[in-house]
Amino acid sequence: MVPLYDAHQHFQFESLSPHRATVLADLQAIGLKRAVVNGTCEEEWPVVAALARQHDWILPSYGLHPWDAGNRSPRWLEKLRAQLTVDPHAGVGEIGLDRWIIDGLKPDDPRLAGLRVAPLDEQVEVFAAQLMLATELNRAASIHCTQAFGPLLDTLSRQPLPDRGFLMHSYSGSTEMVRQFADLGAYFSFNGSFLKYKNKPRLEVWQHLPADRLLVETDAPATPLPKEYATHHLPPAPNGDEINHPANLQAAYNALAELRGESIEALAAQVEKNFQRFFLGR
Repeated sequence: MVPLYDAHQHFQFESLSPHRATVLADLQAIGLKRAVVNGTCEEEWPVVAALARQHDWILPSYGLHPWDAGNRSPRWLEKLRAQLTVDPHAGVGEIGLDRWIIDGLKPDDPRLAGLRVAPLDEQVEVFAAQLMLATELNRAASIHCTQAFGPLLDTLSRQPLPDRGFLMHSYSGSTEMVRQFADLGAYFSFNGSFLKYKNKPRLEVWQHLPADRLLVETDAPATPLPKEYATHHLPPAPNGDEINHPANLQAAYNALAELRGESIEALAAQVEKNFQRFFLGR
C-alpha cells in the first residue's frame, strides 16, 4: 500500500458530517497519511481546530476564502493571527481570488444566498493581507484562483512570499503560466475532477509539471470525479448535489500516475517528499 497525502480538502463541511464514520474507515483502508483540511471562513476555523485535535491525520489550515471576503468581521485578521498562533504547524488557506463569483453567477444563484460578493480589488486586499501573514509566520499558503490568474500573478509578484513557497490548489491555469508561478515558489495540486476534460489542455498541464512541485488533492466533498473514475461513493446531499468521498484521493493518484507515464509507487514517493517539504518543513 503506497502512502497517500491529500493537499486540500474540507472534512469539516456539513455534507460529510453524517458519513464521517464511513469516511474515516475508508481513509484508513486506502493508506491516507495526512490531509490538509482548510477552513474557509471565521466560523469554520474552530471547527477545523477541533477536528485536528481528534484526528492526527488532519493538518489544519485557516483562511478567508474569496467567496467569504465580503462577509468578514472587523477583527477577522486579528482572529486569524490568533488561530495560527495557537497551532504553529497550521497553514494559511484557503485564500485567493475568484472572478467567476463576480461575473459567472446569476444574482439568484442559491450559492450566493447570504453572501456579499466582494469586488476583485477588495478580494486582492484581503488576499494580500493573508499572504503577508503567511510570509511573516512562514506558513504553507493554499491559494484558490478562478478566472483571475493575471491579477493573482501581479499580487504575488508585488510582495514578499513565504520561504517555503505556496500551493496553487486545483491549478486550472495555462501551461505557459506554470513557470512564472513556479519561479515564485509555487506547488501545484492535481484534482481528480480534471479527468472530465479528457485530453484537453487542462490535463496536458499535468504531464509537464516539475515533479518536485507536484501534489494531489480531492477538495472533498466538492469537485467530484467523473463516475467512471470514482472508487468511493456517498449518498447525494439533501439538495441533490453529488458528494465527493475523500477516499477518492486514491483514484486521483492513479489517474495522475497514468497521465505522467509513471508507476503509482514512483508518484506516491515523490508526492510524499513534496508534501513533507512544503507543509511540514522536512
